[in-house]
Amino acid sequence: MSDRIEDLEDPRLAPYVHVGDAAWLRDRDLFVAEGRLVVERLLDAGVFDVHSILVTPAAERALDARLSSASAPVLVCDQPLLNGITGFNFHRGCLALARRPAPVRLDAWLERDGILLALEGVGNPDNVGGLFRTARALGSTGILIDPTTADPLYRKSIRTSMAATLQLPWAVATPWPDALACFKQSGYRIVALTPSADALPLATVTARKHRRVILLVGAEGPGLRPETLTLADDLVRIPMVAGADSLNVTVATGIALNAFGEQ
Repeated sequence: MSDRIEDLEDPRLAPYVHVGDAAWLRDRDLFVAEGRLVVERLLDAGVFDVHSILVTPAAERALDARLSSASAPVLVCDQPLLNGITGFNFHRGCLALARRPAPVRLDAWLERDGILLALEGVGNPDNVGGLFRTARALGSTGILIDPTTADPLYRKSIRTSMAATLQLPWAVATPWPDALACFKQSGYRIVALTPSADALPLATVTARKHRRVILLVGAEGPGLRPETLTLADDLVRIPMVAGADSLNVTVATGIALNAFGEQ
């Protein structure tokens, strides 16, 4: 059941004034899902407590079948009114506010099999979203992030990931990088992706067919910190032709995950 909103002062719209304020949202354990596809996937995930959904009449019609079964309030108002609330023309006239889940305990991850992706210092939300989208597409079983990596539940991260940050399990690993040692003790092989010339070619490591791998990647430019590299069992590079620029982090990670997936 939806409610038509005509008044900018309607108290149900008050939280949407802050959708561009990441700190305000974090302080209230909220995050924003933007766009019709993303909101659909938020609802389909079935694991998030959705506070409310705000749509234009056009978006309501497009999502009628999905919104009709939503348990959260659905608020409908015209695009000019929405722009006045949020301060920007948001994607395809559809926003939702949802509550952040409780932090994940790392010890619950120690018995996972497969390939975990670990991110260090990836501060660009576009890169975080791209990495989640790539990891989900190529079969990663989850993502670990260090405390300096951009928030996977930041609005732009979610949108860029096509909602993969709402679908793929992830956890903040603290203390970083020492938390990785727990995974090593549980049988994970720690593989660090680096352009260093003395690193092993990717094919050499994937040929070993490890059942449990953490693939470590860092920010474009600085890469992984020395203290993180010392925890790795293998330093791995993607061979490239002479004189070529290094690959961006999302492309490099996609190549590596695909190689591990084919082992």
